[in-house]
Amino acid sequence: MEAASATYFPSTSTGLLLPRPASSHRSGSKLRIDRRVPSLRYNSLGLPVVKNAASTALSPEQASTKTISKESQRPVYPFTAIVGQEEMKLCLLLNVIDPKIGGVMIMGDRGTGKSTTVRSLVDLLPEIRVVSADPFNSDPDDPELMSEEVRMKVQEGISIPVSTTKITMVDLPLGATEDRVCGTIDIEKALTEGVKAFEPGLLAKANRGILYVDEVNLLDDHLVDVLLDSAASGWNTVEREGISISHPARFILIGSGNPEEGELRPQLLDRFGMHAQVGTVRDAELRVKIVEERARFDQDPKSFRESYREEQEKLQNQISLARTLLPKVKVPHDIRVKVSQVCSDLNVDGLRGDIVSNRAAKALAALRGREEVTAEDVYTVIPNCLRHRLRKDPLESIDSGLLVVEKFCEVFGYARPASS
Repeated sequence: MEAASATYFPSTSTGLLLPRPASSHRSGSKLRIDRRVPSLRYNSLGLPVVKNAASTALSPEQASTKTISKESQRPVYPFTAIVGQEEMKLCLLLNVIDPKIGGVMIMGDRGTGKSTTVRSLVDLLPEIRVVSADPFNSDPDDPELMSEEVRMKVQEGISIPVSTTKITMVDLPLGATEDRVCGTIDIEKALTEGVKAFEPGLLAKANRGILYVDEVNLLDDHLVDVLLDSAASGWNTVEREGISISHPARFILIGSGNPEEGELRPQLLDRFGMHAQVGTVRDAELRVKIVEERARFDQDPKSFRESYREEQEKLQNQISLARTLLPKVKVPHDIRVKVSQVCSDLNVDGLRGDIVSNRAAKALAALRGREEVTAEDVYTVIPNCLRHRLRKDPLESIDSGLLVVEKFCEVFGYARPASS
């Protein structure tokens, strides 16, 4: 009898050589040994069936425990308690109302409350419908925002459980590894159990939420490339050893940084819909008020938050109404033409500036409770939408935001308010 020899074939799912499965029977004078892995399922061709399995789903009890643990976390400074910095706060609110604006880049001096303001936004975030226990926050109604597993269930007519949850905010640490950001695949588990064992990363958690990068201008280039790819496509793809897994990754990208610590790559800067500049408060009375309010919060966070509860709820309701009103808001044709004329005269590359300016103006009109955009709405937001898209002239001493305002007033025939 000839010695049994193992034959191998390249696995289409892993790119590795796996033993070719065969039944234990004689073929002529040769004995073929069954080399199937007991834990795997095989199809009629003898190939292993590999199924997707993301991170372990949370049971309702686990989800409840997770909610309780969130409530016991350190308190967040109230958004309405922040003194000044109106430009930054407005940009953040407009992005919550319309996530398609594309996020906001906040640049300014250290110690001006950039991180505090962004993180205080958590209390104001509205609720969204998600597929229960789905690690990607899949939208039960929009196929573009569904994971592959959820989409397959919907196509097969399988009912999926739906729940509501608040929009999440995810912090991306500067020292994070690419695996932590994108997610990891357990190759050993894929080979032994036939499961694409995927552990979702920060991009999966941030889907349909907010991804915040503090000191974004210090972010490693390889992570910048990952963010650029996800921001452009709305999907995150992880490939390891021939296994490929994709999931939706559409998020509001918020970054903050100090311009003295380095410039941001133009490709990433262009991905931010709006740009807010933050300066140190110079008025002595305001500085004293900020210090006193912070001291009150540090001494008794719970009572401090309670004192601002009514204002927080009022702003939260205003945001909710604005999100409902947004689809009804219209931009008159003549205003759209003039916005594009401003972008053209300023030599803004591409059309992203035109699109973002219109969206931000619509979000502001909705926030103000109107169904039609006015020139005043455009005047308020267009510096933040175009400032970072202008070609920089090293010899130019005037601020780029002032250049935008001057061109706007020229094209719109708009008298600039004396207070601005």
